[in-house]
Amino acid sequence: MLGLTIMLEVGEIGRFASAGQFASYSRCVDSQRMCNGKKKGAGNKYLSWAFSEASHFAVRYEPLAQRFYERKKAKTNGRIAIRSVARKLARATFMMLKHQTPYEAKLMFGS
Repeated sequence: MLGLTIMLEVGEIGRFASAGQFASYSRCVDSQRMCNGKKKGAGNKYLSWAFSEASHFAVRYEPLAQRFYERKKAKTNGRIAIRSVARKLARATFMMLKHQTPYEAKLMFGS
């Protein structure tokens, strides 16, 4: 279900110039836009949800993702650590779609 949501919400990957732009559109980076003292996130809320859910599964079932999450969590907190995993998944998704390559955890989380 998550893969289908991501596929349908992304559309044509060529409309994004970089992985950072895609991660921003996916709401996987901190919002810099302020309105009346509140942060306003521009982007796709469904992609944000999908990458957040995917990051929970990655931390549960992928040892490299779990190790990355634990390192981040030790420095900050669980919420920021899980969003860091989501950001990595968004960037990996962009690269996989743009270059038509399969998923490799070693490239994303190191060895």
